[in-house]
Amino acid sequence: MDKPSAPSCERNRDPILAVLRVQFADRRRVLEIGSGTGQHAVYFAAAMPWLAWQCSERAEHLPGIRLWLDEAALPNTPPPIELDAGSPWPAGRYDAVFSANTLHIMSWPEVEQLFTHLPGATTDDAKLAVYGPFNYGGRHTSDSNAAFDQWLQARGAHMRIRDAEAVDALAEAAGFELVEDVAMPANNRTRVWRRRR
Repeated sequence: MDKPSAPSCERNRDPILAVLRVQFADRRRVLEIGSGTGQHAVYFAAAMPWLAWQCSERAEHLPGIRLWLDEAALPNTPPPIELDAGSPWPAGRYDAVFSANTLHIMSWPEVEQLFTHLPGATTDDAKLAVYGPFNYGGRHTSDSNAAFDQWLQARGAHMRIRDAEAVDALAEAAGFELVEDVAMPANNRTRVWRRRR
């Protein structure tokens, strides 16, 4: 089996890292939800060695993630764990959660379940960082995002770019408040919430 590869990871990893270096500077244990290929995990864990970076994904993606982790052989990347937003989550408390390009792939009920699970998986002062495209005020932020949204919905009726305000409401209900919203290349955002003590 060849290592899976997502070209978008190569393009977006440095702008995301610039945000995480600041927001996760005082963090220790990160749960990455939807680790995909595992490329982000290897890059971020190498750049931020003070973090234990826990990958998670659906079962079918775990072998590919293991290939990336095994090759990098970093001391701060434990074996990936199986996690599906709608299923029971593994035990453990994390003071940071990261997810990239997941909310628009998941169904809205799965997005809701993700936020519902967060309080049980995080410490009282945890941070949540999410990268991807967002709509604001119910509108696309660019023509390219509008085209991407159409492409998503052609792939699956449950897929679409999420409204920032709707996601903020889920975060609020889970006890998290927005602390940063950073513009990224290609009309994406990195949005960071902090859990209220």
